[in-house]
Amino acid sequence: MIDPIRQQVLSAAELIVVKVGTRVLTGPDGLLDTARIESLGRQIDAVSANGRRVVLVSSGAVGAGMGRIGLTRRPTELARLQAVAAIGQSCLIEAYERALRGRGRHVAQVLLVADDLQDRARYLNIRNTLLTLLELGAVPVINENDTVSVEELRTSFGDNDRLAALVATLLGAPLLVLLSDVDGLFDRHPSETGAAILPHVPRIDATIAGLAQDRPGGLSKGGMASKIAAARMVTEAGGSCIVASGRDDDVLERICRGDPVGTLFTGRAETMPAWKRWLGWSADARGMVLVDAGAHDAVVTRGRSLLAAGIRGLEGDFATGDVVALAAADGRVFARGLVNYSAGELRRIAGLRTEQIAEVLGSIPYEEVVHRDNLAVIDRAEAITR
Repeated sequence: MIDPIRQQVLSAAELIVVKVGTRVLTGPDGLLDTARIESLGRQIDAVSANGRRVVLVSSGAVGAGMGRIGLTRRPTELARLQAVAAIGQSCLIEAYERALRGRGRHVAQVLLVADDLQDRARYLNIRNTLLTLLELGAVPVINENDTVSVEELRTSFGDNDRLAALVATLLGAPLLVLLSDVDGLFDRHPSETGAAILPHVPRIDATIAGLAQDRPGGLSKGGMASKIAAARMVTEAGGSCIVASGRDDDVLERICRGDPVGTLFTGRAETMPAWKRWLGWSADARGMVLVDAGAHDAVVTRGRSLLAAGIRGLEGDFATGDVVALAAADGRVFARGLVNYSAGELRRIAGLRTEQIAEVLGSIPYEEVVHRDNLAVIDRAEAITR
């Protein structure tokens, strides 16, 4: 049965970012599953033939490296793990190239680290490169540069979910598809009787976030916590996200037909401007500004700038023009933006009305601490006041 909500999402999804996780791409032995790569290549070709452009974010370099050099167990030493990932990355790209070359398509390897997206100039260069690759008809295959960045190798938490969400916001992609070993987000623990997949999540709140927790120990199951975090990022930026099983050999084609596959997360009706997408998720925040409930409401609900009167505290040592995070009374970050005052100046004027600033600083350089044009709301959930 065709879902009208999904049909609406897919009608706008000319560009799709697809992320495939390690658990999909590797077998029980931890080695790369080349048959799965071939299946993905066939699906990407079919989706592309119908007029959509696809950017792939792929894990699996360690498994590929293990297979290439004959390892049967995943290394634990960091340097050795990075070396195996470096060997495996070329194998991974070779596998995708083989899967797509026979179908008249080629892949382009793109390796990224967090710093690449935090720097505005590099961020724009990456965006331009990816868009040019798509214009040339190539399929960009993106992975974290494991020989430089160690976080992805130290823990399986995330498994490139955040990277995929950052790529989707960078490109303004209408749809992010997260393919994993889970069928979607369940309304309770999957082992419980009557557990069912939620087909549509229109808003990510505390209840939805709580579904990513196991009852006994509160640990994320199958990386669902990181998938919900990625979905929150994309939906706040104006896109949609689908979490589905990558073990289904027709999953991408079914998704692009609008079939009710996995869980669809939808959010904002409008797409956030590119400048604010960078501010909200990619830029490096140099400090935090804590605000009261009134300032939170003004920024989130009424679309206002942040004024000094609403500031109740701050953390960090930042300069004028730096990116700072805005946090509610409970410490939850709900927005980020460019600050018009240094940390030292803000400590002197926090809580003051605008007309009182001149009495302390000798002048009023800016009426706003963070102007609305340079501010991105990244979490619209209600603040929890103490």
